[in-house]
Amino acid sequence: MMDWTDRHDRFFLRMLSRHALLYTEMVTEQAVRFGERDRLLGFSAEEHPLALQLGGSDPQHLAEAARIGEQYGYDEINLNCGCPSDRVQSGAFGACLMAEPALVARCVAAMQQAVKVPVTVKCRIGIDDQEDYTALSTFVEAIADAGVRTVIVHARKAWLKGLSPKENRTIPPLKYDLVYRLKAEMPDLTIAINGGIETLDQCEPHLVHTDGVMLGRAAYQNPYLLAEVDERLFGDTTPRPSRHEAAYAMADYAERMARDQDVRVGNVSRHLVGLFQGLPGARAFRRHLSENAHKPGATAQIIREAADLVPDPARAAA
Repeated sequence: MMDWTDRHDRFFLRMLSRHALLYTEMVTEQAVRFGERDRLLGFSAEEHPLALQLGGSDPQHLAEAARIGEQYGYDEINLNCGCPSDRVQSGAFGACLMAEPALVARCVAAMQQAVKVPVTVKCRIGIDDQEDYTALSTFVEAIADAGVRTVIVHARKAWLKGLSPKENRTIPPLKYDLVYRLKAEMPDLTIAINGGIETLDQCEPHLVHTDGVMLGRAAYQNPYLLAEVDERLFGDTTPRPSRHEAAYAMADYAERMARDQDVRVGNVSRHLVGLFQGLPGARAFRRHLSENAHKPGATAQIIREAADLVPDPARAAA
């Protein structure tokens, strides 16, 4: 998610789940080709498995950006055909591409020729007045014919005319049945579903009909739900860190980032505000971070202080 799932957030989320596939925020192919690559594409080795999500609509430019992404070590290159933001629309990519399946097919074909890692696509079920299932199946057939084997479908239309990006996340009705039908009619493809899914309990019924579930804002706003993913969905019973352990580990990480890359503690702590969601002391934790992390001279100790405001069951038991 743009401006959210940066490298600091992904390092944090990887601490909570060994197996969940993490995605970068969407980066335009132009930024990859001409921007500050180390800042845009750099990541910690611990973040694997990790997919680079690209935005763009020019086959050769996307191929070049995909090649650069592979050189940086990403495990997958994903083309975003679902984002409805004004910035994306002005650039004629993102959800706009749902109207141009032949162009997307050329894009992904060029990308696949440029890299050896998988090239995948994230899309909507359609845009504006497109007929629901016809638009989705036509689009996916085109990219499948071009060689794409994995598609992540946000089960809402994107209304590019009349709705804001925020409204596009809530107002268009969810139509999970269309994604289920897509998987049933195209069983050779790996189909993951996205949209309106907030808990792991809600994930499990979708996994009866699809191959995977993508969580976006739910995982950002309540990140500790990922601590259950490995055992419940992947059968890995390796213990994951407690909330307090995660907070202290992220304080250590913030210190390393400050020392080695001059990263401000607020750039790390902003991703932790939902760590104690629903628990006594969560409000005090959030307040301490928000009021102190961006002050001049703030250090990672602020994260530890905030965590200490939340009762720790492990310490109480000891």
